[in-house]
Amino acid sequence: MNLDDLEADASEVRAAGETCEHCVRVCMAAGCQSSGAGKVLERLNEQFSGRDDVRVKSVGCMGLCSGGPLVELRSKGQPAPRLYQKVSAEDVPELAASLGGAPVQRLACSTEMPFFSRQQKIVLENSGVIDPEEIDDYIAADGYRALVTALTEMNQAEVLREIDISGLRGRGGGGYPTGLKWSTVAKMPADQKYVICNADEGDPGAFMDRAVLESDPHRVLEGMAIAAYAVGANKGYVYIRAEYPLAIDRLKTAIRQATRKKLLGSGICETQFSFDVELRLGAGAFVCGEETALMSSVEGERGQPRPRPPYPAESGLWGYPTLINNVETFANVAPIIRRGGEWFAGIGTERSKGTKVFALAGRIQNTGLIEVPMGIKLRDIIETIGGGVPEGRTFKAVQTGGPSGGCLPEQNLDLPVDYDTLRQAGSIMGSGGMIVMDDTSCMVDVARYFMDFCMTESCGKCVPCRVGTYQMHGLLDKIAKGQGTPADLALLEELCEVVQMTSLCGLGQTSPNPVLSTLRYFRHEYENKLQTGQPAADGTEGGKMTDDRK
Repeated sequence: MNLDDLEADASEVRAAGETCEHCVRVCMAAGCQSSGAGKVLERLNEQFSGRDDVRVKSVGCMGLCSGGPLVELRSKGQPAPRLYQKVSAEDVPELAASLGGAPVQRLACSTEMPFFSRQQKIVLENSGVIDPEEIDDYIAADGYRALVTALTEMNQAEVLREIDISGLRGRGGGGYPTGLKWSTVAKMPADQKYVICNADEGDPGAFMDRAVLESDPHRVLEGMAIAAYAVGANKGYVYIRAEYPLAIDRLKTAIRQATRKKLLGSGICETQFSFDVELRLGAGAFVCGEETALMSSVEGERGQPRPRPPYPAESGLWGYPTLINNVETFANVAPIIRRGGEWFAGIGTERSKGTKVFALAGRIQNTGLIEVPMGIKLRDIIETIGGGVPEGRTFKAVQTGGPSGGCLPEQNLDLPVDYDTLRQAGSIMGSGGMIVMDDTSCMVDVARYFMDFCMTESCGKCVPCRVGTYQMHGLLDKIAKGQGTPADLALLEELCEVVQMTSLCGLGQTSPNPVLSTLRYFRHEYENKLQTGQPAADGTEGGKMTDDRK
């Protein structure tokens, strides 16, 4: 397989698509499938059976999960595609009749709405466009071109240089410079090295990695292969939680297809480079998102963190140098190699380059998956792209970074979204979860909810996390019930500092963040609970993280 072969395959797929007068794309990501997209796809296939002028295509996530099932119709001669939301199988005949004619207004969803027009897609550029189970569809969208270019026209140092120039930072939450991590692994002398993709997405409200793997699995595999070439590895693992069956199935299909085309396996592109990828299924332990615990799990041991140093780059999987990045980090690699590191570095801010994928959830009008340039303001994400808080309620806080993140109030909505600014504000970027809360949420209950999660997910290896999260949860529960005292509040703050400074891994070290951020911005709610046993005097009511309000 070389560039000419790739272009020949791509041209064949493009030519086949050009013969169709109409293309009907149906979102078959997990969100839309749960809303009945499978029946819509089945009815569409029946409706257009035998018609050569219509192509019905199963695609990945189109982003607007709150509008699922989503169907897009593209017809020659029409200036823009037509997007329809909340489509049912019963709507199919009406949609079919609209081909080439007037749109079905009651189902119409404008692609010009800010949710779509304000995004800048790099990681998600193929999501909702290609069939994730067809490698030729990916190749037609310039897939594997970066891998072939790297193997046939670049040496390892040149690949590392492009990644370094790009300024890409780890999208798993830590924000460590990707180029520096790759270079460290590349310098390690060893006969065996490994590359691991961390797809153990466990944050409540987060579904970024799942959507990427369901929509564009080859993109992640290509990024892993390029990384393996750059650091000198020949074996890779995708560590993915077993609760993602659709992503797992599509990854298995993608690995099988890429191996058949000699884009994975032995002698890739007729070179000396070989790279095999295997899946490892996690059992849903949040702590296995921490890289050393993840490696223990891959090795067949209990998923518990290890002291660092040594770091995985020096002594990782089975004691060999190991490169670990998350799904979104690897998904950025191929575009960087195709277009150059300077192109990527031109997007975003000085210290936070490129774009970031976020999962919008909670009390927001447009829930779903978005990709925006680093540096965009929180207000633009929540009010413009997200459509604001529904049902006439008012915005209260947004929680970024999952259980390890913090809750930011309305006064912080004009902050730019980048690694350093969010950290200074008391939160973190995290992997990209973003949960919006309205004025019915009690922030003491929010902090208790996330502390309950951290307490439950603690592996128990170190005392500060095992005991500290339990004690903090007990104090939060006591305060939430109106039984707390000022001494309890002081002890809670002291415990936060101890757990933060002495825990072994990131789970324990960051578990106090929701408490500290809510104390920083909503301290009056804690104090009001101490005084009266009631929610804050600003009129907020007992907090629920769900939508079942009376």
